[in-house]
Amino acid sequence: MTTAERTEFLAGGMRPHACASCGTRVLVKKNSLKHTSIQWTSDAGSCPVFAEHAAGGAPTALLDTCPKLVDSIGAAVRGGEFGVLDAG
Repeated sequence: MTTAERTEFLAGGMRPHACASCGTRVLVKKNSLKHTSIQWTSDAGSCPVFAEHAAGGAPTALLDTCPKLVDSIGAAVRGGEFGVLDAG
C-alpha cells in the first residue's frame, strides 16, 4: 500500500462533526451501520466526559469513546448528515 493509498484509507470520507452535548469537534466516517471511525481534532480533554475521567486519575486511553458523542453521531446519521459507506 502506498502512502497516498494509506492516507485515503485512513482519512478519506471523514466529515467534521460537533458533539451536540459539548461542541467538541471530531472527524467521523460511517463505514457501516455498526462501524464508525472517529478522529479527534482537538485534545480529548475538551470533552467533559474525558476530562472528568482524567480528573479522577484514570487514563483516558482506556475509554473507547464518549457515549454522548456516540449518541450525537447516531442522531446525525439518522438525520442524514452522514451516509453509511457500506449500507449492506
